[in-house]
Amino acid sequence: MRHICYVSGTRADFGLMHSTLSQIAATPGVGLSVVVTGMHLSASHGMTIDEIRAAGFRIAAEVPVPLEPATGATMARNIGTMVTAFTDAFEAELPDLILLLGDRGEMLAGALAAIHLNIPVAHVHGGELSGTVDEPVRHAISKLSHIHCTSTAGARDRLVRMGEADAHVHVTGAPGLDGLLDDPRATRADVAAHYGLDATRPMALMVFHPVLQEAERAEVDARAILSALAQTGTQAIALMPNSDAGSEGVRRVLEDAKGQAGLSVQTHLGRPHFLDAMACGDVMIGNSSAGIIEAASFGTPVINIGRRQNLRERNANVLDVATADEGLAGILTATMAKGRYPAINIYGDGSAGQRIAALLSSYDLSPALLMKVNGY
Repeated sequence: MRHICYVSGTRADFGLMHSTLSQIAATPGVGLSVVVTGMHLSASHGMTIDEIRAAGFRIAAEVPVPLEPATGATMARNIGTMVTAFTDAFEAELPDLILLLGDRGEMLAGALAAIHLNIPVAHVHGGELSGTVDEPVRHAISKLSHIHCTSTAGARDRLVRMGEADAHVHVTGAPGLDGLLDDPRATRADVAAHYGLDATRPMALMVFHPVLQEAERAEVDARAILSALAQTGTQAIALMPNSDAGSEGVRRVLEDAKGQAGLSVQTHLGRPHFLDAMACGDVMIGNSSAGIIEAASFGTPVINIGRRQNLRERNANVLDVATADEGLAGILTATMAKGRYPAINIYGDGSAGQRIAALLSSYDLSPALLMKVNGY
């Protein structure tokens, strides 16, 4: 039996990969395990390891790391801790393949451990641009990986130009789109009632994470977003940020705002509830990749603030704003006035999980795959 091990460090990556992991686990002749670390093991971030358990996936190892203080130094030290712990876990598990997603330090640590144990690595969402610390980390993971599952043809082209072997770079689409339009969504009235909001008034989904290079202004921007929402009379479901450098300031702003009329602050939203809020909202505001990728499938307008998603391929529903300054209220009003967009999404057709499971279950994992050389 082929054993595939996935590394998960956040609610976000698990939510995006849940459907794909289910497809893999259901594939005959394939076994799946998950190594869990990071925010999954933090009570202040929702102890989301419980969602992995509830999904029925076997947890191969739990790797706790300190999340405070939320600084770049903490993030860097944790990569070292995770490399050591992942090496131990992979040696014990002896997987045939390590599966990684995106651009976070957890995934970089997984790739570093795997490649030194001669375990092939499959990377999802490589070849994309973002322009912050995420981009070099993403490309580093790609260079340490052997099989690439890209979300777009543009991402595939970048990987090939980076020297990755053409035969090992596959366009599968974005896993986060799987099931978005197939699963029944809650009504706007039900969503509003669940969060104590008024369905007849404008509603926003706010997801704002810090950027390492701009950590010092994360708190200021978060406060400006809440101010713009208040000025325009827009209700909001606001999600607490990740644990990256600068997150303490964003969390402080949201904690201080708890209890304000028309604002529901959530530590964590399970994937179905998160998608319901996105689908029913009049606008999504912040800097989440979900605004760049998933929101277009619902036609939800997105105001993307700052450089966290810099240069990523855009759908028509995304409006980029450099900073959350005094003009944000006017932009918010104008964006909602335009209404929803056609549900057209350049990131795929909702079948990525099926493609990835079929690909990885039958891929030739012979030793030659590990002998990487640049294609130029």
